[in-house]
Amino acid sequence: MSGMGGGGGKGQGKGRSGQGRGGLGGRGLGPGGECRCQNCGYTMPHQAGVPCYQQTCPKCGSKMTRP
Repeated sequence: MSGMGGGGGKGQGKGRSGQGRGGLGGRGLGPGGECRCQNCGYTMPHQAGVPCYQQTCPKCGSKMTRP
């Protein structure tokens, strides 16, 4: 007897489907917008291909974020 729930479990338990690319939540906000310093509030234009979190604030040296 094979019982209930057979099938070897293939294709099951993948979880978190449809959350997009990237292991950090990858919101993919696009090339426009700005980066902001959470410490001093300084803003600068976002550079395409360079995530805000990889840039440092030219005023205080803290990490920038994407608002």
